[in-house]
Amino acid sequence: MTMADNEFGKTLKQRRLSLELTLRELAAKSGVSSSGLGRVERGDRFPSGHILRKIAKPLGFAEIELLTRAGYLSDSSSETVEEPRIYRQLDPYVAKVLSEEPVHVQRTMVTLFIMLKQAIAENLLRKQD
Repeated sequence: MTMADNEFGKTLKQRRLSLELTLRELAAKSGVSSSGLGRVERGDRFPSGHILRKIAKPLGFAEIELLTRAGYLSDSSSETVEEPRIYRQLDPYVAKVLSEEPVHVQRTMVTLFIMLKQAIAENLLRKQD
């Protein structure tokens, strides 16, 4: 874990405390275990995109905002529009397996999914012409 990962966990904890939520309450609202949330807040584990999507609403964040703060999305509008769609369109098994990978692997895979999707779309357009 890097210092940035630890700082991100502290940010999540500060938000939770400002909303006067216990770890158990956040776990109940998000469906993420309290022990997992505790590891994220301490910086022992960096949250996957899947976890961030689950905790965003209970913590008062827009999903895109939290994914951007975590570094999964860039601030540019084109990537912000495309990447969340990729997460929603993943097969549940693939999303689960990917969520268990280190964050750098998740980011790489999402980038590859976006590139593949764009290549397929361009190929389909060429065939229509």
